[in-house]
Amino acid sequence: MRRVRFYEYGGPEVLRLEEAPTPEPGPGELLVRTEAIGVTLPTVRKVRGEGDRAPLPGVLGGEIAGQIVAVGPQATGFTVRDRVTSLTFTGSYADMVLAPAPMASRIPDDASCVQAVALVRSGHVALGALSTAKVTAAESILITGAASGVGHLAVQLAKIQGIKRVVAAVSSPDKVDFLRELGADEVVIYDSDHWGDPVDVVLDGVGGELLTRAVEALRPGGRLIFFNSGGGTVPAFDLLSGSKTITGLTMARFASTQRALYDRHHEQLWQLHQTGQLRAVVHAEIPLSNAAAAHEIIEARANIGKVVLRP
Repeated sequence: MRRVRFYEYGGPEVLRLEEAPTPEPGPGELLVRTEAIGVTLPTVRKVRGEGDRAPLPGVLGGEIAGQIVAVGPQATGFTVRDRVTSLTFTGSYADMVLAPAPMASRIPDDASCVQAVALVRSGHVALGALSTAKVTAAESILITGAASGVGHLAVQLAKIQGIKRVVAAVSSPDKVDFLRELGADEVVIYDSDHWGDPVDVVLDGVGGELLTRAVEALRPGGRLIFFNSGGGTVPAFDLLSGSKTITGLTMARFASTQRALYDRHHEQLWQLHQTGQLRAVVHAEIPLSNAAAAHEIIEARANIGKVVLRP
């Protein structure tokens, strides 16, 4: 089989396509022949060596969809030839991927693997962030990275939940019309001097230097849900003086500690998608052999929707 790894930290150019033996599923694992692989900002940042550096050679985790070809011991609820999508923590950029059965879910017969990768993991993050924020219809919300795989779903889900004012924050003006079409009430550009009136809630999927602006966008007593890999620092006094809060969110912990809610979110995502209420937009489908091109799109913040690799 083929896989993508990197042997030094850097930009997209360090990604290497290589031959490797097909892995064997261990306890609680599924071996999936991938048909679609999601590309995310955290994965791109991992290749850059940002944050906690993983040992080299580097392997990439993420999200995959495809058909099960083998089921490991204690991996209950699935059979060979089931089509599934799953969050995978390592080795995702490959023809064959080991997926943890607890993170896997079946793909409806009338949906494609590309649709599943664009919808499920990103949708879970968006719904998890909204539920963690406990945002109500009477409140206002600002979403950073609003044109990203997670962000564009969060904008739609916020409107579906009836939130009265949804503000989308993006890197460039060429994304404004797209987000207006998805229902955003306002769209702001990161480098603008003013982001409009303060909001009750911020969902931050970007982090880094943008975190300070995101905290500033909160009204007194507001709350920010932090689900990005970009890090960032905020002076404690800024939180104290405005009675603001920041809550971190990781889907692995959310799924393990709130499994019933996670499962309800899964059903909700597919129902909204199948009834046409929720659009999972795919920016580009790129061959696995050209994974570097996919990373270039993410690094340039050029994507509108999800970037997907096709083995």
